Amino acid sequence: MGKGMRGFPATFWVANVMELFERGAYYGLISVLAIYLTEKTAKGGLGFAEDAVGFMQAIVYALVYIIPILGGALAEKFGYRRMLIAAFSILTFGYFASGSFSTYGLVFASLCVMAVGAGLFKPIISGTIARTTSKENSGLGFGIYYWMINLGAFISPIIVSIIKGFSWKYVFIASSLWCFLMLLPAVFIYKDPKLPGKSLSLRETTINTLTVLRDSRFMLMIFIYSFFWILYFQNFGTILWYLRDFVDKAPVNAFMTKMFSSIGLHINFVFSEEYVTTINAGVIILLQVFVSRIVKNRPAIPVMCSGMVIGSLGFLILALTTSPWFFILGIMVFTIGEMTAHPKYYSYIGIVAPEDKKAIYMGYAFLYGVIGSLFGSSFGAYLYVKLARPGNTKLFFLILTMLCIIGSVGLILFNKFLAADTPENNLRSKKIVTAVYAALVITGVAIIATHFPPGKQDYRLLANCVILLIVGLAGLFLTLGKAKR
Repeated sequence: MGKGMRGFPATFWVANVMELFERGAYYGLISVLAIYLTEKTAKGGLGFAEDAVGFMQAIVYALVYIIPILGGALAEKFGYRRMLIAAFSILTFGYFASGSFSTYGLVFASLCVMAVGAGLFKPIISGTIARTTSKENSGLGFGIYYWMINLGAFISPIIVSIIKGFSWKYVFIASSLWCFLMLLPAVFIYKDPKLPGKSLSLRETTINTLTVLRDSRFMLMIFIYSFFWILYFQNFGTILWYLRDFVDKAPVNAFMTKMFSSIGLHINFVFSEEYVTTINAGVIILLQVFVSRIVKNRPAIPVMCSGMVIGSLGFLILALTTSPWFFILGIMVFTIGEMTAHPKYYSYIGIVAPEDKKAIYMGYAFLYGVIGSLFGSSFGAYLYVKLARPGNTKLFFLILTMLCIIGSVGLILFNKFLAADTPENNLRSKKIVTAVYAALVITGVAIIATHFPPGKQDYRLLANCVILLIVGLAGLFLTLGKAKR
């Protein structure tokens, strides 16, 4: 392959363009998905209840983070190009089907298909970037890759704000079309990068997964850090509903319309829900390099905790007032917290992982997203229905703020007492994690026993309880079973 800018081969640039389009399709849809699913049918939405949508999002977004475990092994076994073709084909169908149905079950199933495609896609592009860069340019290479992700997340919601005015269906068609277009370079241009002599088999991938899940100390750290990501996933659900239901957007609309008019553009601006994603991505594009330079030489835990506290301040701002300007400020502050905490998280993985298994543990660092989405989407939707919708928005945001503060304190305590990989710390962590898993089982059983008298079944609540039981029982089985080494 020919060389591109700074010695990058053509495959590197093809992969980045694919990332731009795939992330554009993904973030374009999820920037408004929670609104579309809950909007009244008279306005073109599907009219689902918020708690039902929260459960749906919990499963769908968790799949996006779980599937890469399998996707990485399949890509190494069958080749990146073949799996790219499969991923884009699944994505094309999943997005189109999601916009073609109106019943809860079929929409749910279609979004799960989309999630499978997105999960298969994730490890292929990051793997391509890793294998088409060298020690000298990998920093720049992954910087371009990260920038492409956020560029897609910045631009696509703006496009969505235009096309949804014609029909909600066009949002799904656009996402489907962007993925379909990427089939062309996948088939005709993309070339498999050079793979290592021996790739991981599915059996080896399963063994690695069990190794990580059985490490109580590592899983405890993941659980604690996931408190921040419970807040993050509100950006695609409860935050959008809050903007729709409580925030007076007229001042922002008038200001932006006047600003456009001053430069000769006659645009009647409407500050709609998809701009939450654009604000988040825009702040990252503008400030990530600046923030990274400030924290690059500082210890991981103080930086991570600072980021979590900054993120919680963003939600605290949302609790103070329904002013649209404070809403925008809150989203921006939360994003600064995100870009402060998250890059250091990966460096901290290298600290807490066993010396002989660092590479394996880095491959499973994304588990925070599984926990954060699985519990965050459902829990946030439940709180929104019980607190925010009746009008108690302050308490709603204060509870979420306290969750993030608890997570930051927990991370400090973990770093002080459990970070070192010693037999004593592993035993202490095992006891704590066992208690957490047992609490999940007890909670699931208690809810089922008290909320399911004959004739009053809430099947979504029952499904959430089953998830609690599965996670708790599986965790107990793994933790109390074979030792991690």
